[in-house]
Amino acid sequence: MTSPIDTSDTTTGPVLSMHGITKRFGAVEALVDVTFEVRPREVVGLIGDNAAGKSTLAKIIAGALQPTAGLIEIDGAGVTIGSPSAAHRLGIATVFQDLALCENLDVSANLFLGRELNATGFLHEGRMAQLTRSVLRDLRAQIPSIHTPLHQLSGGQRQAVAIARTLIGEPRLVVLDEPTASLSVAQTAEVLTLIERLRDLGLGVVFISHNLTDIGATCDRIEVLRHGRNNGSFAGSSVRQADLIAAITGAPGYGTAHS
Repeated sequence: MTSPIDTSDTTTGPVLSMHGITKRFGAVEALVDVTFEVRPREVVGLIGDNAAGKSTLAKIIAGALQPTAGLIEIDGAGVTIGSPSAAHRLGIATVFQDLALCENLDVSANLFLGRELNATGFLHEGRMAQLTRSVLRDLRAQIPSIHTPLHQLSGGQRQAVAIARTLIGEPRLVVLDEPTASLSVAQTAEVLTLIERLRDLGLGVVFISHNLTDIGATCDRIEVLRHGRNNGSFAGSSVRQADLIAAITGAPGYGTAHS
C-alpha cells in the first residue's frame, strides 16, 4: 500500500470515519477491513475496478447496507447507519446512478419530492420555489427555470438537480456514485464544477468514478479499493494516472502485500 497522505495541516477532524469495515454476502467477502474517512471541505475520490467494493461501501455509508463488522464514526462518535433515513438524520446524502428523479415533475417538485413543505394542509409552493432558487444559486447550477420539467433538461442539468436535492436536507457529507457517467464533455465539466462547489460550501464529498481524468481533476485525495481491500491512498494534486492504474490492477509495488 502507498504511504498515507500527510494531513497534519488539516485542523478539522473527519466528518466520517470508517474503521475495519467488512461486508460478507454468504461466503463472499465484498469488503475486508476497509478504512475510509472524509473531512469537511474535502473531495475524496473512491476508485477501483468492477467488483472492487466501491458500491458496497457507498451503500453502507448511505444506510442501504449494514457492515458485517467494523466501526463507523460521525464527528468522532460511533454510530449505526441502519437505514437511508438514519443516514439522512446524520447529515449524509447520496446520489446513486439512477438519480431517483421524476421525469414528469419540474425542478422544484423534484427537489422536494417526498419532503414537500405543507401549510395548513396545502403545499407551500411559494416557499419551495424560494428554497429551490436559493439552493441552485448556491451551487451556481445552470438550470433554465425551476419550473422546467425534468424531461426537458440535459444529462448534466439532471445531475445538477439531483445534487441540489441533497442540499435541501442540509447535509454535511454527499456521496456521488458515477455522476459523470454517460455525459458529454461539456456536461461533465458542469458536474465537476458542482462537485467543487459542494466543497466550497463546506461539505465533505465522496466521488465514485471510473474516469481517472475526472477524479484527478477534482479530488483532494483518492482512495483505491481492490478486491474489497484498501489498495492505495494518493494526493489528488500530484497523482499520476499510471500510479492509480497500478493500484487498481495490483501491479507490483502496490497492494496489501506491499507496505
